Amino acid sequence: MNENLFASFIAPTILGLPAAVLIILFPPLLIPTSKYLINNRLITTQQWLIKLTSKQMMTMHNTKGRTWSLMLVSLIIFIATTNLLGLLPHSFTPTTQLSMNLAMAIPLWAGAVIMGFRSKIKNALAHFLPQGTPTPLIPMLVIIETISLLIQPMTLAVRLTANITAGHLLMHLIGSATLAMSTINLPSTLIIFTILILLTILEIAVALIQAYVFTLLVSLYLHDNT
Repeated sequence: MNENLFASFIAPTILGLPAAVLIILFPPLLIPTSKYLINNRLITTQQWLIKLTSKQMMTMHNTKGRTWSLMLVSLIIFIATTNLLGLLPHSFTPTTQLSMNLAMAIPLWAGAVIMGFRSKIKNALAHFLPQGTPTPLIPMLVIIETISLLIQPMTLAVRLTANITAGHLLMHLIGSATLAMSTINLPSTLIIFTILILLTILEIAVALIQAYVFTLLVSLYLHDNT
């Protein structure tokens, strides 16, 4: 096993060319589609999950906000499949790269904020100054609210990066301990291996939850600006 803990987070290359683009384009190919009138159980389950997720996220939105439904559903599917594929051995997880997560978070956040300033500029500006604020505190509160608005995409990206990276590092450490203990103490190896299996199940849940949290927060930012 590779001794470098962070080797799995290095962007892979093929013949010296970055392969990250191919890896990012790969998850959509795994989404099954059907050309028949009657779908099989897999397609039916997939459509039910998509409908349930989109309904839960779009219930609070008005007509203008619901125009983003296709984008948000595509976003959660992409992040979830990318996170799950990254749990496979000798694979690369693009969502462990802060640059990629920022590339997803900043355009979506900027689009929601720009839409808010275009359609409801008074309400958008009102967020910078809560009602009933004492006059001496107005400059400070405007600065604080401005900073809190500008760091929203950063918090989105850092949250996703930190959670996925921490899980991968922990699995790497426990996997290394299991391999090292296999030649020393068999009972301890079985215990550590059981912990590794439970951690893998937890990481599958984390991969799905983080995809949902990322998309839900984007949906909330959209709701605040529509």
